[in-house]
Amino acid sequence: MSDRVVLVTGASRGIGRAAARLFAAGGCRVAVHYRQDAGAAEETLASLVGDGHCTVACDVSDAQAVAQLVEEVTARMGGLDVLVNNAGVGEHHIVEDIAYPQWQAAWQKILATNLLGPANLSFCAAKYMMANGGGRIVNVSSRGAFRGEPKQPAYGASKAGLNALGQSLAQALAPHGIFVFTVAPGFVETDLAAARLAGPDGDDIRAQSPLNRVAQPDDVARTVVFLGTEAPEFLTGCIVDVNGASYLRS
Repeated sequence: MSDRVVLVTGASRGIGRAAARLFAAGGCRVAVHYRQDAGAAEETLASLVGDGHCTVACDVSDAQAVAQLVEEVTARMGGLDVLVNNAGVGEHHIVEDIAYPQWQAAWQKILATNLLGPANLSFCAAKYMMANGGGRIVNVSSRGAFRGEPKQPAYGASKAGLNALGQSLAQALAPHGIFVFTVAPGFVETDLAAARLAGPDGDDIRAQSPLNRVAQPDDVARTVVFLGTEAPEFLTGCIVDVNGASYLRS
């Protein structure tokens, strides 16, 4: 997989950082995307082996900024072979607890980042890939797309939409040599989840899996890198569950 150019969104921490490191370890050149935390992105960049990596800033909910991001990556890196749509947001918006304006704001924010962002990134990346020999797109979804998210329904809906987006693009783009895959993790031990895992719900969350733990970022990142580099083309359109059997769908 050496010398491929990979854009990983949300690579300043968590799954994105782990994926960036694994892509770089395999010889890829990585564009480390971040929205605001330049310091964390620079930490990711400093941890990558090899040369030719860079950081790039963008609010993926901004359609024009997304187009400029893809242009910047292809210009600075000399191409784009793999797009990883990992950046995402979530927040509680429980029907019983909030007013209508807060409900609307949560949906607009989450869908703009988690669904429209990947849709626009995929469009811009695919246009480049179609003209330059093909490529791969890997979307990071969630088990919440299948089991429901009663405390953050916009998050679950955004991930269900991301699954459908990936499958639709897999069919549309395969004739152009572009293959699209989706990873659906369960709970992952990241900085953002640390407080909850250390709190009173931690044991119950870990017990959801028969492994009695939650995923480490590398558990998900290894799957992302496999799909982005080595997976057979005939897996295009797949949704791979990486949730430790915490949720099994038929």
